[in-house]
Amino acid sequence: MQTNLADFIKGTREGDEAEAILRACVHCGFCTATCPTYQLLGDELDGPRGRIYLIKQVLEGVMPTRKTQLHLDRCLTCRNCETTCPSGVKYGRLVDIGRRVVEERVPRPLGDRIRRTTLKEFLPRAGLFKPAFKAGTLARPLLSQNLQDKLQPARPAGRWPSRVHARKMLVLDGCVQPAMGPNINAASARVLDALGVQLLVAPKAGCCGAVRYHMNDQAGGLDDMRRNIDAWWPYVEQVEAIVMTASGCGVTVKEYGHLLAHDQAYAARAQRISEMTKDLSEILPQFQDQLAAQLRGKIGKRVAYHPPCTLQHGQQIRGKVEGVLHAAGVDVVLCADNHLCCGSAGAYSVMHPEIAHELRDRKLASLAATGAAEIVSANIGCLTHLQSGTDTPVTHWIELIDRALA
Repeated sequence: MQTNLADFIKGTREGDEAEAILRACVHCGFCTATCPTYQLLGDELDGPRGRIYLIKQVLEGVMPTRKTQLHLDRCLTCRNCETTCPSGVKYGRLVDIGRRVVEERVPRPLGDRIRRTTLKEFLPRAGLFKPAFKAGTLARPLLSQNLQDKLQPARPAGRWPSRVHARKMLVLDGCVQPAMGPNINAASARVLDALGVQLLVAPKAGCCGAVRYHMNDQAGGLDDMRRNIDAWWPYVEQVEAIVMTASGCGVTVKEYGHLLAHDQAYAARAQRISEMTKDLSEILPQFQDQLAAQLRGKIGKRVAYHPPCTLQHGQQIRGKVEGVLHAAGVDVVLCADNHLCCGSAGAYSVMHPEIAHELRDRKLASLAATGAAEIVSANIGCLTHLQSGTDTPVTHWIELIDRALA
């Protein structure tokens, strides 16, 4: 794709990156076949190829409009198009750059500004979100359906192991997961404890930065990333890995090295943190034989696994969760459209509930067709979103293993 960037971005770090991404695109359109919003809306501008053209025009100096902004907003950033693309176009980075430029040039309606500001200032602060979540669950019947969907009952965390092991790993608590899924990290700690690994939490670590960064407060998102690096750095020489139990956080932390490459004070440390970061599904395979010996025959029901987009497309990790569960004797199946987004996409399901609910219901229909008695996934957003549309239990896959070990 030929480009002629405008002076405001030409020769800048972001401009050079965007130009390289744009020039990699060959207009083939393979991406439209796997784009959830294009499939639903049927508009070229609501697919990756159309959005790439919109971003190209803006970066070449064409003044964006509210319509431009809406087409970019409606992107789930699921990155399915990156998996499909034969040319390796890094669409996720391009849309971040394009959204920021458009945000600076197109004023949002007041209601939209209020919603977005509330989300990006409230969700990343676990100290605020946790008590508000508890209060919301008490008032759940009085709230709108969209809010009720987000206030699914949380399973109690149970005990955190107290044994000390020579092998140690860090885990990120995150921002919303301690309130919405407190049992996920506790279950991870118990499973790893049974395998001879101690899971540690750095008290000052918090939101991975994704919420603010992907809502166009990129400076605020980078500050969240710096805070986590500072919190984790004293542990770096003591631990084998930084474990992510939410794939949405994992894909972001793995990109710290790239996102902070321009920051001389943090670039080297950010790269080290990214290199140490592993999804939980990358840790457990080394214990597969041990788990198989302890668990075979203990989980008799069929389980459907929904791979989050942030795991299979963002981190390009496929087959590992299924491999661990198969080795443990679980009858785990994937649904027919397992590559497609469930519609959660972080704050997307709050901002665009109609699209999010239609994608959720399509996904749940496919999952139900497997005949599974339980649905498992690997990201708190997917778990909550899917559970809001079904009576079938939806849990993190590590909770399944934790229950069996108990």
